Amino acid sequence: MIEKIILVIDPGTTVMGFGLIKVIGKDMKVIVMDELLLSKYDDHYLRLKKIFEKTIQIIDNYKPDEIAIEAPFFGKNVQSMLKLGRAQGVAMAAGLSREIPITEYAPKKIKMAITGNGNASKEQVAKMLQSILKLKSLPKRLDATDGLAAAVCHFYNADKVTSGTNYSGWAAFVKKNPGKVK
Repeated sequence: MIEKIILVIDPGTTVMGFGLIKVIGKDMKVIVMDELLLSKYDDHYLRLKKIFEKTIQIIDNYKPDEIAIEAPFFGKNVQSMLKLGRAQGVAMAAGLSREIPITEYAPKKIKMAITGNGNASKEQVAKMLQSILKLKSLPKRLDATDGLAAAVCHFYNADKVTSGTNYSGWAAFVKKNPGKVK
């Protein structure tokens, strides 16, 4: 029976949602679901450092086999997009530094996997996750449930070859993204 732990991250520069699920065969169990609150730090670079450190701490404590992460969505505010991309990048760098395979999922793909509707609201996704994962309650902010949604999407797509963008290490990332590395 296949057993693995999936770390999920919903990157953000004010709140980073994260969670871990344990997969045993075809069953999923939530290990932890939490948020890293970053709004108390004024310095953007300090926030990025905190994201990196927290991700490393989670990896070292729980030893996940895989990481699923929500890819940044394309919004109208370029500055917000840049900050979100940086947050995602440092979380990915933490995973890659520990040689953990990473898969990115587009927000619409995650919502579709959970609710059957790519345009579902955060609340709809959270309620479906509560049912799927048998959660007793939901957090006030939904960043942690957004992370768990990426884990469930990853679980549902585990046997599909084209589940998302996979990186097994720095060499794989550089090979797939030659224009992003100088």
